Amino acid sequence: MLRRLRSARAAWLESDAEGASGRVLRALLAPLGVGYAIGARLHRGAYRRGRRRAERLPCRVVSVGSLAAGGAGKTPAAAWLAAGLRRRGHRVALLSRGYGRREGEGVAIVSDGRFVRASLAQAGDEPLVLAAHAAGVPVLVGRDRVRAGRRALATFGSELVVLDDGFQHLRLQRDIDLVLVDGTAGFGNRRCLPAGPLREPLAALALADAVGIVDGPLADDDEVALAAAAPDAWRFAARRRPATLRPLGGGPAAAAEQLRGREVGLLCGVAEPASVRRTLAELGARVVAERRFRDHHVYAPGDVGGLAQAAPLWVTTEKDAVKLPASWVVPADVRVLAIEFAPDEPAALLDWIEAKLR
Repeated sequence: MLRRLRSARAAWLESDAEGASGRVLRALLAPLGVGYAIGARLHRGAYRRGRRRAERLPCRVVSVGSLAAGGAGKTPAAAWLAAGLRRRGHRVALLSRGYGRREGEGVAIVSDGRFVRASLAQAGDEPLVLAAHAAGVPVLVGRDRVRAGRRALATFGSELVVLDDGFQHLRLQRDIDLVLVDGTAGFGNRRCLPAGPLREPLAALALADAVGIVDGPLADDDEVALAAAAPDAWRFAARRRPATLRPLGGGPAAAAEQLRGREVGLLCGVAEPASVRRTLAELGARVVAERRFRDHHVYAPGDVGGLAQAAPLWVTTEKDAVKLPASWVVPADVRVLAIEFAPDEPAALLDWIEAKLR
């Protein structure tokens, strides 16, 4: 099963998968991708024609999202943006769907800006990462972002809310749609799920106010496709920058550069494990073992048994760390790699957002 999933992933990222198995896979998935694309168009069309009503909050709304499934740095970008706008004097709250939360269906306050007030089961993994990266910013979760936004206004007096992964959440009107594109993966084979990585056809990019290329540049053909789909979108560049490395069990953080020359294992359950592996390689580490799981994986003790025998040092992500009790990994040495969102011109990005909101 894992081999078939990896084959499907490879087919997403290539315009033409090689060999007979690739052709069979494309043939099987193509009708499903067409159906998904039609459904996505109909969904947007229902809001555009007024058959479904998008609600407006009495505050400004900025969405950070993506066209493709998987990691494009949306969560660290939303946290960076919220923290940056707070430093400029705005009363900001972060809203997340809370994917993977196992307790509660309504709105939950994950952080009040000072203290974390929800468990992993109540919040989900990504909202806890948002709270860690956006000090001073309240974080709320709820499948219904309209209700979550109203709660933010009532509880914290927020004048501006930032949606994490909100490009497809059409029930809530927004003032700015900021869409991120992974510069390495680009748009893959340009097909919609499950035949490709796209949540919507490329034409949806015409609705983006700004497009950020993360860890770019894009390949030439993707750049041409983006220019055709979103000719009027403001453009910026950013990267995911490794920041610190800390022990899973707690303790002082060190510079991520201390991985240079080390043999490490990679332990992660994220949408784009290849991007984490690439980051480790760029830091000068040599990956000698891997344990990869699907995105939002809920860990069990058996998932991390025998780590110490496979590699002298293991690296995991912040998203995984909130689901890994340190007692499970003993006696292995497991460190948590913190990743920061780093725009090439941070002041210019914040200036543009503030001007757009005015």
